[in-house]
Amino acid sequence: MKIGNVEINGYAALAPMAGVADKAFRELCMEFGACYCVSEMVSSKGISYNSVKSAQLMEIGKKEHPCAVQIFGNEPETMAQAARFALQYEPEIIDINMGCPAPKISGNGAGAALMKDPKLCGEIIKAVSDAVSIPVTVKIRKGFDDENINAVKVAQIAQENGAQALTIHGRTRAQYYSGTVDLDIIKAVKSSLTIPVIGNGDVCTADDAKYMYEYTGCDLIMVGRGALGNPWVFSQINAYFSGDKLEEVSFEEKMQVMKKHIESLCENKGEYVGMKEARAHIPHYLKGFSGAAKLRNDACRVSTVNDLYALIDKAKSSCFG
Repeated sequence: MKIGNVEINGYAALAPMAGVADKAFRELCMEFGACYCVSEMVSSKGISYNSVKSAQLMEIGKKEHPCAVQIFGNEPETMAQAARFALQYEPEIIDINMGCPAPKISGNGAGAALMKDPKLCGEIIKAVSDAVSIPVTVKIRKGFDDENINAVKVAQIAQENGAQALTIHGRTRAQYYSGTVDLDIIKAVKSSLTIPVIGNGDVCTADDAKYMYEYTGCDLIMVGRGALGNPWVFSQINAYFSGDKLEEVSFEEKMQVMKKHIESLCENKGEYVGMKEARAHIPHYLKGFSGAAKLRNDACRVSTVNDLYALIDKAKSSCFG
């Protein structure tokens, strides 16, 4: 499919996940077959205040194109300024976050809270679309809560104001990540728009991807939590749709990929920060293996790359004796 003039060749994209989908993880997932990825969300206000940390979140690696920089905020002009600022990092797309359920985001009138004010949504999308020459996309949810399910209305407003594709996560803000994703709302949004629609929520396997595609008719699927500790989910989805054999992932490969991921994290952010953040990733890689509960407890205490190597050796002993 195409988002504006950007060609997306593949079946599954990596969702933006704050504190998780950083450059190291995005590059890894693209290597395993993700066809498109989106940065962690960047505060437009942070950019307006010259925040170095916010600017660093916009950095895109050579191996992760096509990639979008995602911005959040609730002021049209500030969002437009952040979009213009992002262009120096050479993203193919600017994505607007109107779906984040986190209290510190939606509680301040940004993210999913914007869905309570469709008019403001339109103003923000128009301001950003007018500010940059690259395609602008929007990510929304089903609605703010069960009493305010307005994804179709907000999606139509997004299209009318210049959005060239739309991603919908089939849960309300109130649901956060609980319950099951509502595929009917994704289907309804798809049938109401002429721009591409990307479906998001509960895709963890190739079968999940197939079902979402067939049920909703969406143009692309986006994998979020299903990729944690599992970047090969993209190669499995690609193999499924290409008619290739789905290979089982061995313990050895999982440990090798985890090692590569965490080493890249440390290379990008330094060992202290990298290993601190690694503690959130390691338990996902260990899931399902013998002695995983004890190993996950040990993972919470790793602080150096050598600690990681020792944990891998311990995992091997636990699995193979």
